[in-house]
Amino acid sequence: QVQLVESGGGLVQPGGSLRLACAASGIIVDNYGWNWYRQGSGKQRDRVASITSHFSVNYAESLKGRFTISRDNAKNTVYLQMNNLKPEDTAVYYCNVYTGTYNYWGQGTQVTVSS
Repeated sequence: QVQLVESGGGLVQPGGSLRLACAASGIIVDNYGWNWYRQGSGKQRDRVASITSHFSVNYAESLKGRFTISRDNAKNTVYLQMNNLKPEDTAVYYCNVYTGTYNYWGQGTQVTVSS
């Protein structure tokens, strides 16, 4: 059974930082490319960042320089470091992986950026 569990979301003031974690079970993180998506209220779900099995990374153009995706193979966990957060970053953030057979999603973690 593949399970992805996001954590690390919460309320943060503008300019603050959060690190989201996606803890995976039933799958080896190192063997696949991983994605972070986000969906704001009333908006579509958009990809924020990706990391391949070869550690190549990609980011949404508007987020380059503020967000960093990484993984820790020993902990079988994917991370999203978010710095200089803005109110526009408020959304539910989702971890995602496509294994070639199935597209797996975590349950999402809420990030709210507000004073």
